[in-house]
Amino acid sequence: MVEYVDSYFLDKYADVTVKENATINTESPAWAIDRLSILALKIYHMNEEATRTDASPSHTDACQKKLDILLEQRIDLSTALDQLLDDIAHGRKYMKVYKQMKMYNDDELNPVLRARK
Repeated sequence: MVEYVDSYFLDKYADVTVKENATINTESPAWAIDRLSILALKIYHMNEEATRTDASPSHTDACQKKLDILLEQRIDLSTALDQLLDDIAHGRKYMKVYKQMKMYNDDELNPVLRARK
């Protein structure tokens, strides 16, 4: 799925003139979106823990502190993604789409699976 999302952005910004001094980002837009989706799940579940009525005050307080950090991370990651997309749109950054090469479920590349053949 990440490849499809990145392909969308690559297509969207295909006509952008990339500046000579443009740099590549360590993370593509789609991977940032993937991280945001994981963060959303963490926020959801930590909020459940922070608002539990059957938990001790120390538990809910600790979970609220963690939730506050997760919410700050969401702001930071969303801001960084917005900045990345703006940089790509203005040619200050460029991106590439890499096909994922997962080895763990390939019976030719994973020695455990290969041994089972």
